Amino acid sequence: MFCDLVGSTQLSTKLDPEDLREVISAYQNSARRAIEQFSGFVARYMGDGMLVYFGYPQAHENDAERAIRAALAIIQSMGSLNEEIGSQHDVHLAVRVGIATGPVVVGDIVGEGAAEEAAVIGETPNLAARLQSEANTDEVLISPITQQMVDGLFDCQSLGERKLKGIAQPITVWRILSEIDSNIYDTAGDVSGSLPLVGRQEELGLLTRAWDASKEGQGQIVLIQGEAGIGKSRLVEAL
Repeated sequence: MFCDLVGSTQLSTKLDPEDLREVISAYQNSARRAIEQFSGFVARYMGDGMLVYFGYPQAHENDAERAIRAALAIIQSMGSLNEEIGSQHDVHLAVRVGIATGPVVVGDIVGEGAAEEAAVIGETPNLAARLQSEANTDEVLISPITQQMVDGLFDCQSLGERKLKGIAQPITVWRILSEIDSNIYDTAGDVSGSLPLVGRQEELGLLTRAWDASKEGQGQIVLIQGEAGIGKSRLVEAL
């Protein structure tokens, strides 16, 4: 996830350095609290921008969802931030957020001191940065893979295909409109449960046999283990 403060150049010309530092620090602290609430990892502060990882150093099966919820929480926090620090310095704070999902390689620690970070190699961070640059004020743009992973959880709008700098092929850009009402979601049932289960017949058969044995009085304990996103929860839903 890339998160950037809108209009930072104008802020730098309007405020003296000490006041600008206070505003930027307040924004970063507010964003960091929202990020940490959803187990995100702030990898780097870049002036008024932030590079954030979800899935590293700790992976979850719903990291894409966590990233979007963190982004929405950051945008929501701008309201109270403007009432406090914004009104104090006569400025209006807003953000742009880009989120992309995909494989990366986390390399060695590079840099020293405050510049120290775990280097990430892959197209995903670049894509998130390009999406952020395409976003409007207080808007969250996500990649197609991210949209597929959160379909049914958030109301998303397709903005069509766009050619992004540094990305080989045009991609469909999606905008997050809102979270889908939880009551509607509960009534409709879990969207993932309506999707076909692929390639897990052997595992599902093992679970079913264990359940049949349990019904006959032979108690069973089954451990379902695997890396995040491999489909453990989906397998249990199928059972």
